Amino acid sequence: MEISEEIKSEIRRMAVRNALDYGKAEPGVVLNRVLSRFPELRGDINALSKAVLPIVDSINSLGRQELETEAGRYSADFAAEKARKLERTAKPNFALDGAVNGAFATRFPPAPNGYMHIGHAKVAFIESISAQAYSGTMALYFDDTNPEKDRQEFVDEIKKGLEWLGISFDSEYYASDNLQLLYRCAGKLISDGNAYVCSCTGEEVKKGRIAGKGCDHKAQETQRNMELWDDMLGGKFEENGAILRLNSDMNADNTTLRDPTLFRIKKTTHYRQGDKYSVWPTYDINTPVIDSTKGITDVIRSKEFELRDELYFRVLNLLGMRKPRIHSVARLEIKGNITSKRRLNELIARKLIWGYDDPRLVTIAGLRRRGILPEAIKNLVLKFGLSKAERETDMGELLAENRRLIDGTAKRLFFIANPVRISVTGIPTDKLTARMRLHPKNELGFREYSLSGTFLISAPEAGSISEGDIVQLKTLFNITIDSKGESGIEAHYASGGSPGPVKLAWIDAENSRQAHLYTIGDLLEGEEFNAESMIQTDGFIEAYVDYLNRGDVVQFEKVGFFKLDDKTGMRFISM
Repeated sequence: MEISEEIKSEIRRMAVRNALDYGKAEPGVVLNRVLSRFPELRGDINALSKAVLPIVDSINSLGRQELETEAGRYSADFAAEKARKLERTAKPNFALDGAVNGAFATRFPPAPNGYMHIGHAKVAFIESISAQAYSGTMALYFDDTNPEKDRQEFVDEIKKGLEWLGISFDSEYYASDNLQLLYRCAGKLISDGNAYVCSCTGEEVKKGRIAGKGCDHKAQETQRNMELWDDMLGGKFEENGAILRLNSDMNADNTTLRDPTLFRIKKTTHYRQGDKYSVWPTYDINTPVIDSTKGITDVIRSKEFELRDELYFRVLNLLGMRKPRIHSVARLEIKGNITSKRRLNELIARKLIWGYDDPRLVTIAGLRRRGILPEAIKNLVLKFGLSKAERETDMGELLAENRRLIDGTAKRLFFIANPVRISVTGIPTDKLTARMRLHPKNELGFREYSLSGTFLISAPEAGSISEGDIVQLKTLFNITIDSKGESGIEAHYASGGSPGPVKLAWIDAENSRQAHLYTIGDLLEGEEFNAESMIQTDGFIEAYVDYLNRGDVVQFEKVGFFKLDDKTGMRFISM
């Protein structure tokens, strides 16, 4: 069976798509996609396989820049495929059991005790998309009941991150504004015999839960519990001197039901409420109560909270309050990175990272600084949908999506590390001005230089050429190598002829600027900090950099995409 040129072209397109998404095209994956597109070819798998293998090999032999250039030929096809896929999959992926169109209300509940990360963004996007799909509303709810850790700076940073992500809200409220309501709920639980005041130490409470054994306070009379509760509210206990616990089941298989803490005493000044309160609720009471009273119909949260679902509903049942629906989704785990506030604070304290906006991190601030677009994050989230299946991805998947989005607007420039000088004589007068496109396909303009005749090329490329070779200064003209020495390379203009087989990236020596590239890798190696998670490369960039602004994205040919992080220090961060 003869494989037509049309089918070979389709094989190549699919191989490019596969390599772009995963770094390398897999013959089996490409073969299956071709068979899905042309089922009539199943009759001669051998012939098709023989056609697929060399095409896949040729695509895998391309460098990243060459692959992305090749992908540009199919950009319209890829965009159309993506649009069809989203149209086909968005509704099923975001179908919520029991949700009602037009009667849907959800909330995004960050605790303002740290910076948002990509896991928060996943939930926020899913909630936002679901609210739109069901013609409902979405609230921003700050779970700010820990005066020791909650800060206004985190509230501001979370809002800034959500605005950058393009997520908007219909309302905004704070748990700390609802303490009087929560106190009344506590009073009802106590009066009904469903809560008691406990003055055991934290260690004693922990041991009791592990052993499934209640303490003596569990049997206290209701009146005594009411008196002790009043003492808690009246400030008669020292910090952590007493807690209010749910009177539940100390033998429950689900350990979250073993008399969890509902309120504790914290006398630290609160960023929003000042010193007005010293008895603070825990997540296990403020979340269900506030969800119920604020009219939330559907709660979407990470699968890690599933064990607390039973407790969530137990509290609302005991209070006789309306119960929202809960929908669990898998966490978004990024291989080689961390989101733990404790561990991040340790790295910051040890000066191993720059801060919460370090571009190696998957915090929203870090991703924004690195140049990751909100749309790239959203598209990654859409791939997971509402699945509860745990799946670990890596930054490569997010970066590939981001590069696809920025490719059309990123200006192309040369960067030279470890420069070797090459002096070229005999350049015709009409060739002493270089005018080069800033993008191979899109109309982004030109950069133009008057040439001095002395160029910078990289040491590896200098080492690859020999005396007598005819090579091309990329997009400029051919030169013949005359001699190589410790002080540099001598060459002369080579007139006429076809372009040299070797194309050298170059910078005119008098039109260069010093620059520093920071290439980002995984933050962790195993479970330990990766000392090579950020590698600095010093070199030279074209003088066109003078026209760039902080935050601009460029693609250094044969190097990769970078964002200008600091123009004064000429620092670029890899994307």
